[in-house]
Amino acid sequence: MRFDHVGGVVCLGETMVMMVPAEPGPVHLVRTWHRAVGGAESNVAVHLTRLGVRSSWVSAVGDDSFGIAVLDTVSGFGVDVSGVRVDPTRPTGLYVKEASPHGSPVRYYRRGSAASGMGLEMIDRLGLGEVELVHLSGITPALSDSCLAMMRELLRRPRHGFRISFDLNWRPALWADRDPRVLRELADLADVVLAGSDEAELVWGTGDPARLRQLLPGPASLVVKQGAEGATLLEGGSSYFEPALKVDVVEPVGAGDAYAAGFLAATLVGESPSVRLRAGHLQAASALLTAEDVGDPLPDDVTDPLLRADPQTWASARLEV
Repeated sequence: MRFDHVGGVVCLGETMVMMVPAEPGPVHLVRTWHRAVGGAESNVAVHLTRLGVRSSWVSAVGDDSFGIAVLDTVSGFGVDVSGVRVDPTRPTGLYVKEASPHGSPVRYYRRGSAASGMGLEMIDRLGLGEVELVHLSGITPALSDSCLAMMRELLRRPRHGFRISFDLNWRPALWADRDPRVLRELADLADVVLAGSDEAELVWGTGDPARLRQLLPGPASLVVKQGAEGATLLEGGSSYFEPALKVDVVEPVGAGDAYAAGFLAATLVGESPSVRLRAGHLQAASALLTAEDVGDPLPDDVTDPLLRADPQTWASARLEV
């Protein structure tokens, strides 16, 4: 599945080193760990690159070995990381998770990280005159006051030739000492908004697509991801729904970022609402089928027929490891 596109996308947000147990059992007894890299916005950039969309990732990392690992990993997927700032005083963020098909408990070590030091000066690194889309998430404004100021400034500036997408990406631990009501303000300033119905219920009091549209009248496109049920797109006064694929879930973390990339890639090339929603489902499936945040791409001979299959064929499809 590819959506080759000459325009570019820039994704802005923190990426951290991730430690995952390399053996089964309770985390406090694990002695061997696998080091990986994870971050919502860089995940989206990686998926977009794999889908044929030129993408870059902008953030800040520490001048440390973890920062080098992050840059090497993200750039290794073909993502442009030339806009990343290396902070000489703040460290690269770290998080630890336990992989499980029923959810992944995560502990973050990101307070005072390099990315939390981002501010208005980072906007100049985005290359806004050269991209068609800027992708943001609700994680970044929770990192610090300067990150929130950066997000507000970017979303309030006049846009010439590019759109902004915003994925809610609710992380309750980050908002313990901050006011999450700002997320509605930021989301309503974006052109494309993606949110899971479960997280929207927690943040905005409803996961119902129609009610969410009333709360967020600003975005041209609103995507509500409804888990195993499917996803709804509200756009141009109309509502479109595509059921989710049946997938043997290995580990759910990262599926939302993959969905965003699939939907956005198909949107950039002007595909129909059905194809755009299905592209999101198919890319999410590639993440659900692996313990990594970014899994191996699904074969084209699987994805391409499903993108334009009749409703019965789509509904009966099942993807397995």
